[in-house]
Amino acid sequence: MSSRIAERFTVVRRPLNLNALGGILFRIVSYALAFLLCTAILAKVRSRPLRQATLLIASSALYLTWGIWFAAILLTSTVMNYLVGEWLRRKRSGLTLSVGILLNLALLSTFKYLPEAAVHLPFSSLQRFAHFALPLGISFWTFQAMSYLFDVYQGDDVDPSFFEFALYMVFFPVTISGPICRMPEMLPQFRSESATRWDDIARGFQRIAMGVLMMQLAKLLGQGILAGDGINSGFDRVAHWSGPDVWCLAFGYGLQLFFDFAGYSHIAIGAAQALGFVIPENFARPFESTSPSTFWTRWHMSLSFWIRDYVFFPLMRMRREAWWRNLSLLIAMVLFGIWHKASVLFLLWGAYQGALLLLHRQVEGLERRFDWTPPRVLWAALSWISTISLMNLGWIFFRAHALSQASYMLTAVATPTSYHLHFLTGSLYLLVLALAVGYAIALLVIDRLNSYSTDHVDAEVAPAEAHRSPMALLARWRWFWLPPIYALALLFVLIVTLSGGASAAQMMYGNF
Repeated sequence: MSSRIAERFTVVRRPLNLNALGGILFRIVSYALAFLLCTAILAKVRSRPLRQATLLIASSALYLTWGIWFAAILLTSTVMNYLVGEWLRRKRSGLTLSVGILLNLALLSTFKYLPEAAVHLPFSSLQRFAHFALPLGISFWTFQAMSYLFDVYQGDDVDPSFFEFALYMVFFPVTISGPICRMPEMLPQFRSESATRWDDIARGFQRIAMGVLMMQLAKLLGQGILAGDGINSGFDRVAHWSGPDVWCLAFGYGLQLFFDFAGYSHIAIGAAQALGFVIPENFARPFESTSPSTFWTRWHMSLSFWIRDYVFFPLMRMRREAWWRNLSLLIAMVLFGIWHKASVLFLLWGAYQGALLLLHRQVEGLERRFDWTPPRVLWAALSWISTISLMNLGWIFFRAHALSQASYMLTAVATPTSYHLHFLTGSLYLLVLALAVGYAIALLVIDRLNSYSTDHVDAEVAPAEAHRSPMALLARWRWFWLPPIYALALLFVLIVTLSGGASAAQMMYGNF
């Protein structure tokens, strides 16, 4: 019996032709049509039952396109967590909460960690699990379910019906790769009877457009200007790296991951906004951070805050000593790394991030202890350079295939004699530099336009003169000249990426 069940769940990573262009296009069309239909209905309908039914049916149907068994696992998690939540609501106890958390971790581990263990552990009984496919989004909706149980245990006023909880679990803008939502913020929105405002629909489509461009830029970085000459080949095909090569790949992969995941987050948040929902932001200009602590309040924010609220804070409250607070932070970051994948590299990545956070705390402590106030501009510049360099260097653990590869690359960084040569092509160096500078310029232009918008005219300037200034005119007419520039940029990136092959882009964080 158990072997037949294992065979049903045993799916090679390509059973649904996820990498085939036809399968990807089918899902894109399905999601687009369902999204447009839901947007039209929610812009007109005020009936709560009809609004919820529309979203639940559309979300469930879309998740079914990824496979019946994946949907069955999600349904199992939904029923299980709803029943545990009802149990907790009737009688709040640590035992009930522990049972719920253990059930969620068991379900997550079966599909995310057990296949990896089955490959590496010499137990024949585990081999049947080696090819279990990872249900799409299981890491994200499992964490949503656990946050619901934590919130109920802490006494938050959340009392969803089963269908409302099912909608919370399967809500299609966030089911695949987040952002991770929480029931106290989502339930009032699910129960809203207000039709979606056209202004929100327009802003939602703007964010979707931004996300599409960012994801294409990520694909360009991975593929390279010339096919097989990008970040992916730099990690996968190159056998030797110099110091400059490693820095190029570290910064390039950081940009690639940011454009890809932040771009997807823009699409998810924009889709939710067009449907009339506000979901958590996931990125807030992380490359402007001047400390590791700031970085982790700006990068993958929904997961960072989840780890902070449900792992770090509970651990920290167990003891009052400073050493325990520091150890709790390190434990939380190691779990952060293992959430992505149970491997030595991700464990080291989490420990590395924890060490950076602890180092930052020590520096702050020394500043307070000696009442030292460094020169503001110089210190900010040094802090930014060191933060961005160290954070990006950590991506080597995140992206390397093996510990030996990561060790080789980090050794190259620490070897001065390796800095006089390079093995990567010049085009990759130029691409990484161009996109980094281009992104920085885009942010500066956006800030400048916002400061010159007609809603924020300098009171000391005569209104007529203010409206005639070049920046004020550009800000005022931005939606006339920005769309053509966006279209040209997207067309250029599509032409370059498609010239390297017709493969469809894959969301990088879908692997986690």
